[in-house]
Amino acid sequence: MDLIERYLKAVGAQLPAAGREDILAELRDLLMSRVEEREAELGRPLTETEVAAVLREVGHPLTVAARYGAGPQHVVGPELYPWWVFGVKTALTVLVLITAVGAVARILFGGAEAGQAIGQAFAGLFQSGLTVVGLATLAGFIIERQKEKPAFLTEWRAKDLGLFEVGVFSRRWWDSLHEKSGGSTLDDTDKALDDALPKMSPTAGALGSATAWGIFLLWWSGLLGLGFRPEDLGGELVRGGVDYGLLFAETVTLLYWPVVVFAAAQGVFHLLRAMTGSPVRLTAFGDVVFRGASLTLLGWIWLYSPFASLLRVDSLGALVERTETLFRTGEGGETVLILIFGVIVVSEVSGLLMALKKLVVGK
Repeated sequence: MDLIERYLKAVGAQLPAAGREDILAELRDLLMSRVEEREAELGRPLTETEVAAVLREVGHPLTVAARYGAGPQHVVGPELYPWWVFGVKTALTVLVLITAVGAVARILFGGAEAGQAIGQAFAGLFQSGLTVVGLATLAGFIIERQKEKPAFLTEWRAKDLGLFEVGVFSRRWWDSLHEKSGGSTLDDTDKALDDALPKMSPTAGALGSATAWGIFLLWWSGLLGLGFRPEDLGGELVRGGVDYGLLFAETVTLLYWPVVVFAAAQGVFHLLRAMTGSPVRLTAFGDVVFRGASLTLLGWIWLYSPFASLLRVDSLGALVERTETLFRTGEGGETVLILIFGVIVVSEVSGLLMALKKLVVGK
């Protein structure tokens, strides 16, 4: 019976100290009963090979020990798994968008060959996708081993179900798009895409924003290996003796920690919105704070960043004159930069005013 003792030792090595001897005694009785029954059938003692067959019928020591173990016997259980899938789909979609933007920027401004940029984008996307799946699995593993189930599994509210309306993450959305397009022309497909896009609830929007900011933060901090970093987006663009790529890289370096704080705060805020049903005044308050922070960063870029000397204009008339020259001759990279900067500022100011109105009115 040396095989049985070795088997029991292997099982015991996987068991917690508390209750180990009782479990091994119970298992020993089970094994001896099986062996005795088989010997009674054959009318002789079992050979070592036949004892090994009995042990295989009972199961591998790892599997048998798991039956007696405390806690969940899975990484992500059946109740949490649909949430895991939903989160991974959302994160991977955002990751694809960031990768596409990076690849286009490298082709247009970085001097990279299209094939090289696309190949590196796919390689980076694969590596980053594994990171996202790994982080989601780690989160699921931790959640499964909590003494109490999280509130989103047990105390969900019907009015919050809008978070599952995020269209591109549902099978129903793809089926609807396929039916409406009919596959005839590109215009039909574009129209079907517009019709199939759902009107997301505030809760769904909050969840999508939280996921997007989380992925952006991982990329900005270098935790996602997409094959390019934020400072690489400027590429090697040189116009009129100005190295825009170098200025962009220097600006990114100076803004590294402010952007980390900003993105992390955005992610936490949108998670709070999703958990509270995204009330109007809470959303408006966050918009006011973050629009104000964005305008502060833009003010720093205008006055003190490496781009400051390129963004300054003496007067509105000078800007108009430079804009006319740009459209007439196609020259004036600084003017393009100023116009883009101006559009961003106007957009942020407009958003700030709308958020203030919602904060006051409440709708």
